[in-house]
Amino acid sequence: MFLSGSFGKNMDILKRSMDVSLLRRDVIANNIANAETPNFKRTDVTFESQLKRALDSEKKQSFPNFMTDKRHIAFDAPMDYRDVKANRVLDYLTQSKNNGNNVDVEVEMMSALENQLLYQTMVQVVQSEFSRINIVLKP
Repeated sequence: MFLSGSFGKNMDILKRSMDVSLLRRDVIANNIANAETPNFKRTDVTFESQLKRALDSEKKQSFPNFMTDKRHIAFDAPMDYRDVKANRVLDYLTQSKNNGNNVDVEVEMMSALENQLLYQTMVQVVQSEFSRINIVLKP
C-alpha cells in the first residue's frame, strides 16, 4: 500500500543512502588507520552524483529522441535509481607526504564528522516519515 508510491521510493532512497553512509564510515576509518602506511592511497566513496543523475533522468524530457535505427544509443535514456551502486575510488592524484601516502587525518576526521551528521539527519527524516504515518493510523 505505502511502498508503491512516493513514500516507498523515498524510504528506499533513504535506505540506500544510509547504507552508503555506513560504507563511507568504514572507508574513512580505513583511511585513518593507514595514515602512516607508506605508499597507501586514500579511498573515497561516490554515490550521490550518480543518484542525482538517475533521479534527474526520470523527469520527462521536453525534447524527444529521434533514432532512425534500433542500434543507436539513446543519449538520455532514463536510469533506474535502484541500479545506482556505491563505488570506491582510489585517489592517485594527490600526495601529501614524502612516503607516497596521501591521507590527511584532519580532512578524514572532517569527512567522518560530516558523514555522521548526514546519517543522523537521514535517521531523523525516516523517524518523521513514520511518525506521520503513525498519526494517520491512530484511531
